[in-house]
Amino acid sequence: MPKKKKISRSTLVARRVARKRRVAMKKVEPSRAGQEKVLREQLMALLDGGEAHATFDAAMGDWPVQLAGAKVANFPHTAWMLLEHMRIAQWDILEFSRNPRHVSPKWPEGYWPEREAPENEKAWKGAIAQFKKDMQAMKKLVANAKSDLYAKFPWGDGQTLLREVMLVADHNSYHLGQLAMLRKCMGI
Repeated sequence: MPKKKKISRSTLVARRVARKRRVAMKKVEPSRAGQEKVLREQLMALLDGGEAHATFDAAMGDWPVQLAGAKVANFPHTAWMLLEHMRIAQWDILEFSRNPRHVSPKWPEGYWPEREAPENEKAWKGAIAQFKKDMQAMKKLVANAKSDLYAKFPWGDGQTLLREVMLVADHNSYHLGQLAMLRKCMGI
C-alpha cells in the first residue's frame, strides 16, 4: 500500500479559503434569470425618473391650470404643449410595443397639440392621468417576465421592447427637464 502523503496545515487552510472564495463567487454572480430581474427593475426605475432625472410628479406637481397655457419669452412651448406631446409620444410608443396593428400619428404634427392651452381643467387633469396610466402600462410590460426585452418586433424595423422602454425614458426625461425650466422661469 502506498504511503499517504501528509498535507501541511497551511495547505489545508489555503484549500479551505479557496473553496470558500469559489462558493462566494458563485453567490455573487447572478444567474441569467437574476440578471434579467435586475435589468427589469432598473428599467422600471428609469421610467419612474428620480436619481439623475426629474420625476413626472416633481416637474408637473401642483402646476396651476391657469398657467398651463402661459408662454415665457424665448421658450417655444407651454406646459400644456409639453404635457400633451409627452402623453402622445409615450402612448404611441406603448401601443407600438404591444399592438402590431397600431398606426402612429403623422410626424411631427400628430405628436403636438393644436392649441397652446388646455380647453379646461378637465382636459389638463385628464392628460396628466392618461400619462400616468400609460406609464404604468409600460412598466407592466417591462415587469412581465414573458415580455422578451430583446426580441425584435415582427411589425417593426428592428425595434425591441428594451429599445422602446429606453426611448420613453429618454424622451420623457428631456421634456421633463424643459418643464422644470419652464416652472423655474414662471416662478412656480
